[in-house]
Amino acid sequence: MITSNQNSKIKLVRALLGRSKERREAGAFVVEGVRLVEEAAKGDWRFEIVLFDETLSERGKEILKTLSTKGVEIEEVSASVMKFLSDTEAPQGILAVLKFYQSPISNRLNFILIPDQIRDPGNLGTLLRSAAASGAQAVWIPPETTDAFAPKVLRSGMGAHFRLAIHSMSWEEIEQVVKLEGLNVYVADMDGPSCWETDLRKPLALIIGGEAEGASESARKLANRKIGIPMSGAVESLNAGVAGSVLMFEVMRQRSVNRE
Repeated sequence: MITSNQNSKIKLVRALLGRSKERREAGAFVVEGVRLVEEAAKGDWRFEIVLFDETLSERGKEILKTLSTKGVEIEEVSASVMKFLSDTEAPQGILAVLKFYQSPISNRLNFILIPDQIRDPGNLGTLLRSAAASGAQAVWIPPETTDAFAPKVLRSGMGAHFRLAIHSMSWEEIEQVVKLEGLNVYVADMDGPSCWETDLRKPLALIIGGEAEGASESARKLANRKIGIPMSGAVESLNAGVAGSVLMFEVMRQRSVNRE
């Protein structure tokens, strides 16, 4: 059992939890809690190590059994060490270090989300969760958007990270793929045409701008269409997570109706 906060494995986990630079250099990130570890275990994600303590639930212990059969390194830590590592007020007694893995996209691209300058972890996690639920094939993370694998984004995403292809890309790379795939690029804009009256059935990329400044200049240069959400009353705008979710589910609705 690991009982010291100075243990090398504990220091590594702490660094990965705290800094995006550490995550990039190590090619790894940390998931915490029974649900997220369980979701990761269902996919092709490579586990570096799993840490648990005596408070782990029976559901969590079943996950450990499954991972143990796969040869994953599992270590018990003291409750105090787990509390030291935990990014939550009420630790669930389990966390894991995973290697980055980009899910392949098998089909021709037709529905991509680009969260631009999204700096609030909760909003980015919401967008990822809605992207997974509405059938987006991938999420391209451009510069100036917060780290998609930061602890708060992972918690807010509720497992979406393990169902989506999430790629960090420059605007030059994004532009190349957009042209290659022939995607229409929509940018969310309060002055844009109504999403209810816009045909969203053709292959597209949807840009959702940041909470404070909206879409960046690079995003607006890439976009060839605007799209808006009709609103009643005196509300000027929706936050990025809500606006993006509304638009993504409108894409799904239109395409579902088309199939029928």
